Amino acid sequence: MEYSKEIIEKYYDYSPKDLVDAGICPTCFDRATGGHVFGDDSKNRIYEDADIDCLFVGNPRADGHAIISTKQHFHDMSEATDEINKKIVCFTKQLMLAIKEVFGCERVYFCTMSDGPMNHYHVQLIPRYAFEERGSRNFVKPRKEYVYDKEKLEKVKNIIENFAKNYK
Repeated sequence: MEYSKEIIEKYYDYSPKDLVDAGICPTCFDRATGGHVFGDDSKNRIYEDADIDCLFVGNPRADGHAIISTKQHFHDMSEATDEINKKIVCFTKQLMLAIKEVFGCERVYFCTMSDGPMNHYHVQLIPRYAFEERGSRNFVKPRKEYVYDKEKLEKVKNIIENFAKNYK
């Protein structure tokens, strides 16, 4: 979504919740304002193209927690084209495999929760490690601060970039 200068100025200091309540997608607004809502995520970025954005979450529930979101605004998968949905699923699978390989987790849970009136279509990949209990509680583990690990980020990026070169 594009926003006029007046809209950006009016809502610039709103929280994500306040933006949603005002009918504005926080993800789209964040992109329009150069990261004002969620901050600079350049150190978290795994992959980006014209359709999707893949990055490690700034407030992860586990090491390796990542998201894949669409560039174009869709509320959820039901609004997106089949082509975009296919791409999200294919990249999700590859990112899950990369996270398992690089982070050594036992499983990677895949979920999407577009529950707000102004949500942005994205999927979350939440790793579960062998020392953690199995089950849905992993979706609501406490969030923590993202810890930048250049080596792991580069390994995951290389895997995904190599996949992207051959993606059709």
